[in-house]
Amino acid sequence: MEYMNSEEIRESFLRFFESKGHKVLPSASLIPSDPQLLFTVAGMVPFKPIFWGLVEPTYTRVATCQKCLRTVDIENVGLTPRHNTFFEMLGNFSFGDYFKEEAIVWAWEYVTDVLKIPPEKLWVSVYEEDDEAYRIWEKIVGVPSSKILRMGKEDNFWGPAGPTGPCGPDSEIFYDLGEGENCPDPENCTPACDCGRFLEIWNLVFTELYLDEQGKYHPLPKKNIDTGAGLERMTWALQGAKSVFDTDLFSSLITRIEEISDVGYGHSPQKDVSIRVVADHARAMAFAIADGVYPSNEGRGYVLRRIVRRAVRHGYLLGLRSSFLPDVIDAVIAKMSSVYPELKEKQKLITEVVEAEENRFFATLERGIEYLRRAMERGKVDADTAFMLYDTYGFPLDLTVEIARESGVDVDTEGFEVLMNQQRERARGARGEREYAQVRRVYIDLSDGLETEFVGYDALNFETEILYLVKGEKIVDCAVEREEVELIFGATPFYAEKGGQVSDSGQITTDTGKAVVLRVENPYKELVVHRVRIEEGRLCRGQRAKLQVDRCLRKATARNHTATHLLHAALRKVLGDHVKQAGSLVAPDRLRFDFTHYASLNEKEILEVERLVNEAILEDLPVEVEWKRLDEALAENVVALFEGKYGDKVRVVKVKGVSAELCGGTHVKRTGEIGLFKIVSESAVSAGIRRIEAVTGVGSLTYLEKLEEELKNVAQLLDCGLWDVADRLSKLLEEKRHLERQLRRLESSSLTDILRKAVEDAEKLDGIKLAYAVLEDVPQDLLRNAVDTLVGMLKSGVGVIFNKTDEKVGFVVKLSKDLAQRFHAGQLAREMAKVLGGGGGGRADFAQAGGKLPEKIPEAVEVLKRSIGGSDGL
Repeated sequence: MEYMNSEEIRESFLRFFESKGHKVLPSASLIPSDPQLLFTVAGMVPFKPIFWGLVEPTYTRVATCQKCLRTVDIENVGLTPRHNTFFEMLGNFSFGDYFKEEAIVWAWEYVTDVLKIPPEKLWVSVYEEDDEAYRIWEKIVGVPSSKILRMGKEDNFWGPAGPTGPCGPDSEIFYDLGEGENCPDPENCTPACDCGRFLEIWNLVFTELYLDEQGKYHPLPKKNIDTGAGLERMTWALQGAKSVFDTDLFSSLITRIEEISDVGYGHSPQKDVSIRVVADHARAMAFAIADGVYPSNEGRGYVLRRIVRRAVRHGYLLGLRSSFLPDVIDAVIAKMSSVYPELKEKQKLITEVVEAEENRFFATLERGIEYLRRAMERGKVDADTAFMLYDTYGFPLDLTVEIARESGVDVDTEGFEVLMNQQRERARGARGEREYAQVRRVYIDLSDGLETEFVGYDALNFETEILYLVKGEKIVDCAVEREEVELIFGATPFYAEKGGQVSDSGQITTDTGKAVVLRVENPYKELVVHRVRIEEGRLCRGQRAKLQVDRCLRKATARNHTATHLLHAALRKVLGDHVKQAGSLVAPDRLRFDFTHYASLNEKEILEVERLVNEAILEDLPVEVEWKRLDEALAENVVALFEGKYGDKVRVVKVKGVSAELCGGTHVKRTGEIGLFKIVSESAVSAGIRRIEAVTGVGSLTYLEKLEEELKNVAQLLDCGLWDVADRLSKLLEEKRHLERQLRRLESSSLTDILRKAVEDAEKLDGIKLAYAVLEDVPQDLLRNAVDTLVGMLKSGVGVIFNKTDEKVGFVVKLSKDLAQRFHAGQLAREMAKVLGGGGGGRADFAQAGGKLPEKIPEAVEVLKRSIGGSDGL
């Protein structure tokens, strides 16, 4: 077996399968197109639509080296020789082309002929009922039957991913690392033993079955191959290393960590764990950020935050007390960017995001660790403590659990989740969100067989029958004037609030009455309810009703919604394609757009975003709507919120050459209808999430009118023209600064006179000079300068400056250096403050204090005199 570095192994795998007729494809993003997954966790994830039969493959044979990220075993990373969060999965795939024999034969050919692993170092396993795979390994490949294990479903059967779907048996190849210390029976040890001697290096999945709703398996008409070989494990085996961390994939990272921490690897088991954690997590965070993930408190962002903060904590254990991860990130990029150039392209972005998150956690880490230590001394970390660590000190729950486990202490994780849910409810209430989690029974009953069709894309007026009137939990026949009820129809032109867009408003009339639509909601499945207030007469079930959407408000909302799409596209163009929508509000009067970005936008960036949006508006581009299959839309790089849920058919809203997004909202027909787009604010929502608020159409006109009115008022106050305001203000501010300088000179001159008088009036107490002065409404920073000057004038002595403000008094005490050996300014100040009804303290030579009884200043001075003249030192 010859030594090969990781680059050679990766390249040899892809070239080998290219020679077998496979199309070599680049790695897909860590952010999958599958809304059910936070991250790409296996090589087959990008091909799920093909495996599921939703998409016809462009190539029937494919080979990849896929970036993957898993955190299900994050607590084991660093503790074991084989666990990683980020890893690369080598894979070859067949979509209805070759099957078991080729997959098995080629796998064996690659590991024995290309990698030159001795066959005696290899074992294989098959599913216990898969006689075909067993026969191929034994009869065609020639593996001795003694080294072929039949194993059960828990070990050698894959899928389905859900309750139903494609699945099948698999076969694994194991590498023998050699006899270890933990095996209870070394002579008879096999891959079935969990002692760690055998390393799984390749899994071959034979997707040949389909599990139906009744739990029955059926043969698939097209059988597929899905294999996965971990590059890190292959490298471990080929390089004869002790673990994945002792391979060339990690060596430069570990060297960098040793340099910045001054801790050697391989000298302390505890320190080695921390070094391995930092090395592994640095890779994960670099690749995640490069693919557009940012630290946050939800979804992918929270996974990244956990990874960064776990790395920071282990850096702390290595003695690091300030930012260090960017240095390790640089080593990751130096090692991996030749294969993944996006790392180099986004190096500045990656290091800035990591450093910001790292510094945020360092600010609270030490206090959080101390808080947790005190809790662990009580024998258990209760829910309140775990929540405080999360909410105040930024400790992810799994980090608290990990630290506590190291000391053998349990954490009340169930109680923590209760507190988290309560916080979410409070936050939801504070935002004014309506919670539909507890769906009213009446909606569930009505939704059975009833779907409300939305006809509002094409019509704002619609006539239909009132199917139901709902009041509370009851279906009623009629509602009369001043009553509020909910109306349900079979179809409606009213848009129900969802996707960030507020609901339509308008009116509903019948022959016997009229109602105002207050809001429209979609509380359950496809049911739409119209919350109305009866303004005139009565409305009854079974009546024909005219539904009229407020045209002006709908148009204003549509302007703002299309503008959010243009804004999203402009932000990606100006800031980078890492920008992703993180929330929105589309209302008639304004729009709000939350997005992922690591820093505030500067004035130049804001102006450029505004310019791009307004250029698209002025071009009066058509806004096109298409209905497509989800996989078709995603194949065209349409922007989608993958945390959301989409059906098989999706609505694509396109502005040609500018934007294409999956969206169910209402839009203008052409961009020119939007009018002026104006950003009114840019702010932070949370770490890694920014918010822009903007106005369009009439809203932007109103905004500019208010600005003009304010400017006119300012011009009137300054007695100048509109265009002269800046010059006039500049001159006034300069005059103000000039007058302030003159005032300070006068105050300084006056204060010098006061201090000189205090020195002249100084008393001697047992040979010690005491000088004090009483001032009024003096800035606090001036007091210290004044008392320094006073003691300087005395050369040797005690100086006190009192400052009376708003029926209170503050004071400072200063001792010359020779007296600071005999007296303590802090103690002198405390004694005086007691008389003044307050408190304070300080160092031996300087102290400050205060009280609420300024009339007792003379008594406080007498206390000071007695302290100086009547004792050997206070």
